Amino acid sequence: MDAIEERLLETKMTEIERARSWSPRVISKFETLIRSGDDLSIYRVNPLAFARDRGLAEAESIDLFLHATRSGLFDMSWDVVCPQSGMVLDSFGALRTLKTHYVCGLCDVSGDTDLDDFIEVTFTISPQLRRLPFHDPGSLSVEDFHWKARFLNDARLPGQQVRFLEVLQGLVRGLSFLPSDTVTTLPAELGPGALAGVNVQTQAGFAVPVVGEVASEPTRLRVRYDGRHFSPSLATVPPGHVIVEVENTSGTRGSLLMINWPPEIVAQAVKPVLDFDPYMSGGMLLARQTFRRLFRSERVDEKEGLGIRQVTLLFTDLKGSTAMYERLGDLNAYAQVREHFALLGATVQEHAGAIVKTIGDAVMAVFSRPSDAVAAALDILGQIERYNAEHTGPGFILKIGAHCGPSIAVTLNENLDYFGQTVNVAARVQSLAGAGEICLSEALYSAPGVGPLLAGHKVVGFDAPLRGVDGHACVYRVVRG
Repeated sequence: MDAIEERLLETKMTEIERARSWSPRVISKFETLIRSGDDLSIYRVNPLAFARDRGLAEAESIDLFLHATRSGLFDMSWDVVCPQSGMVLDSFGALRTLKTHYVCGLCDVSGDTDLDDFIEVTFTISPQLRRLPFHDPGSLSVEDFHWKARFLNDARLPGQQVRFLEVLQGLVRGLSFLPSDTVTTLPAELGPGALAGVNVQTQAGFAVPVVGEVASEPTRLRVRYDGRHFSPSLATVPPGHVIVEVENTSGTRGSLLMINWPPEIVAQAVKPVLDFDPYMSGGMLLARQTFRRLFRSERVDEKEGLGIRQVTLLFTDLKGSTAMYERLGDLNAYAQVREHFALLGATVQEHAGAIVKTIGDAVMAVFSRPSDAVAAALDILGQIERYNAEHTGPGFILKIGAHCGPSIAVTLNENLDYFGQTVNVAARVQSLAGAGEICLSEALYSAPGVGPLLAGHKVVGFDAPLRGVDGHACVYRVVRG
């Protein structure tokens, strides 16, 4: 284990402890990870797994790693993962550099992924605090370079507990670095199916069908690698002994992972998506208030935006605010409105959401899980009721609406925002709410986990016109019981 920079650790841990109130022993568990964790355990840390394994709240674990990153103890990475192989195809150190188009040379697939699908946000200990071999991939053994640095360990066959990595390792017929300007020879025994090779760094790959009768003599397959492509000399090879000779003409070191896919996998038109343990997706992170506060400089590339498969947007409106300004005067009314903003912000954050922006006296908030948005809406009305009961004079009266659906994360006016029809529908649903009411779209009302939250509350469905929706749509009005 490499030495730890004790002075840096002590200074930054004190900074993190002062940043907010943490639950008992969370700081101790975090420091134990830094000091005693093996190299792999502090490389690409999944904060949800850290919470699960140590009995911590998910939200607190996420906030802990965000504060640790802001202080310089950890580095945050946006990793693009192949859904069919669990390979980390690319890693980006900042949101503005993230590209969601992916190519997997092993699976021979390409496509685009949304922020909440296969974009995993992970955390690696800073090399200034503790140097890992993974900070210098060129120093890794060929095994660690592939299996530890490039593949997720938790990917499983769909509906099974079998790790895909174990299956894949059983199909390996060659694993090697490819020194520049040399020929690397890899002997292998092949069964029917296909021989596939990939450079896990560049995703350059090749596939040669393995067909016909078993060869009585070794087959010699020459493969040229120019840094961007592999070019095999044969269109097919027979089963049996093969000698693969890879000539690297690129001028830089390459690598080759060689797999003998069996016929049943070759026959699959589309390889199945693997099962993964829960992880923090890019979409989930954008909906965290702590992330937005600590990393204000993070921006989405203004040229394109980033897709999100499902996000829940909640709008509030303060009823009677104009009369309040007339009654109290601008300064006093603004002070009260700020109290209302603070109350909403604290409640939204408590339910794993974030305030996107304020629009006059209204608020737009975002949540990655529909049930969190509904729980927050109910809690907000409860908090407002308690606030009004504890203060003299006219109280706050809120109208709340929410909707879930696909959206695009964008940067507007130097702020991480959302764009698209889901935003428009959510705003329209909010406009249908009366004083002290919550209106939910049908998509949100029927989302997993929402039904039990509404038990004990009065819920009335009604048809209403929604912009961008043909005809009328069903909207549900909720009044706290």
